[in-house]
Amino acid sequence: MATEQAYIAATRFGYGPRPGDLETIGRDPVGWLRAQVGDLSVPSELRGLDGSAPLLAETIRQQSSAQGFGAYLKDVARPILTHEVGRRTVAAVASDVPFRERLVHFWSNHFTVSAKRPQIVAAVGAFEREAIRPNIFGTFADLLVAVSQHPVMLMYLDNQFSFGPNSVASQQRDIGLNENLAREILELHTLGVGSGYTQDDVIALAKLITGWGVIRPGNNQDGTPGKFLFRSVGHEPGAKILLGKTYRRGGVREGEDALRDLAAHPATARFVATKLARHFLADEPTAGTIARLARVYSDTGGDLRALSLALIDSPEPWDDPLSKFKTPNDLIISSLRALNISTLPDKAVIGALGLLNQFPFTAPSPGGWSDRTADWLGPEALMTRIEWLRAVSNRAPMPNPVDWAEAIIGPVLSDDTRITVAQAQSRSEAVALVFASPEFQRK
Repeated sequence: MATEQAYIAATRFGYGPRPGDLETIGRDPVGWLRAQVGDLSVPSELRGLDGSAPLLAETIRQQSSAQGFGAYLKDVARPILTHEVGRRTVAAVASDVPFRERLVHFWSNHFTVSAKRPQIVAAVGAFEREAIRPNIFGTFADLLVAVSQHPVMLMYLDNQFSFGPNSVASQQRDIGLNENLAREILELHTLGVGSGYTQDDVIALAKLITGWGVIRPGNNQDGTPGKFLFRSVGHEPGAKILLGKTYRRGGVREGEDALRDLAAHPATARFVATKLARHFLADEPTAGTIARLARVYSDTGGDLRALSLALIDSPEPWDDPLSKFKTPNDLIISSLRALNISTLPDKAVIGALGLLNQFPFTAPSPGGWSDRTADWLGPEALMTRIEWLRAVSNRAPMPNPVDWAEAIIGPVLSDDTRITVAQAQSRSEAVALVFASPEFQRK
């Protein structure tokens, strides 16, 4: 039967129910969620898409050519991005394992790369498929290393141009240290602001990952163009001290060791726990909730599978079914799932995401998109939501809007909304009223 717990499982942990889902989930909401943990199968919508290496290699070639990089971005790179975003969105709409898809999107946002940087426009979708998706149920350390060494991240934050001040490469040319990636690893990916690291730690980590770059086409470098490259001549020699620990190993393993130590740090456990709790449980999660999740993280060595299960087993999400406000991405995916529409062309999906101002892979900063209600609740944003929801309501295929409302939000459906929907003058108006209701707008 459709229960409040089934609604929470479908909406808080997933992307909302399709008609009939609540009845299925209602038999065992917790079991339904737990069965998705560990599932790393690739959605059919994402199969056959190009890998990042050839896309980055071609971008590098185009940047070096005299034929106009702007034309390449417009005619080649941005259409690839559009197709990637369309397939990604439809994969979430059609998914039978939406908790997994939400986790992919969460970790992708945590480790943001943005197509605001033109050199990675074509490959941001491939970054998520290669670095994020395969690692969401492994360890945080493995995910951190995979993300930090991925060529898209290295190019996004200019680490391919970072050379140790005392390296062979710096002695031969006027090139030096770039702190961008190191700073974001400490501030946004691991320890978090206010955790006690200093500018000296930023510089130390930047030195530890010097020489991490990308194989460029036509440079007589061994390996596949567009893949990760460690350039020993660019790596800073000698000992480095990060958070009081001295690293002397040298080579690419030195930076990897530092990342794994950061992953094991208590501040990282707390920072990751806070972000997960804010995304899945509440805008302002309690200290007890954060402490409990951080303890699971620390006790399991950052096991993301265990952490995902701990979210499901937390009491907080099951106590309040409407404590979070849907972001535009949530709203679009949940609306299409509610209408059981999974065959929209890329153009229609892209139009909606752009209109509601949360186009995937275009976050305005490395901090990614906000999870806080206040950042999506402005009057203009709400009006735009309503306009789009009215438009998509015209595609409603259901014969009885009241029955459909019961199937989508029945466990939390208020008497006022039920009466309003029943009195609507048309099917599309009834659907629009359901979509505009507080019950549907929240999760």
